[in-house]
Amino acid sequence: MAAWPYSTKAWRDLRRAKLAAQPVCEQCAKRGLSVLAEAVDHIEEIRNGGDPFPALDGLMSLCTACHSIKTNAVTAGRDRMWKGCDVDGNPLDGGW
Repeated sequence: MAAWPYSTKAWRDLRRAKLAAQPVCEQCAKRGLSVLAEAVDHIEEIRNGGDPFPALDGLMSLCTACHSIKTNAVTAGRDRMWKGCDVDGNPLDGGW
């Protein structure tokens, strides 16, 4: 993980606020699972022009496993990252 902005008090406060507002992994919740989120991820990457300190809806609460899946897919340049369907049978790979 890069040092900036993650080493700042502003990020720690934003991360804490996101996890308080959405304590369950958002990807797991789509599958009907209740897994505690441990990571907060930018929906639009900073290196692609995303705001380092976005509003809470610009962030995702993720469990460690889902965060790793998203990070690996983005790093590999894959368009699809989430396998399976949500509780309504809709594919999860339509973005995040």
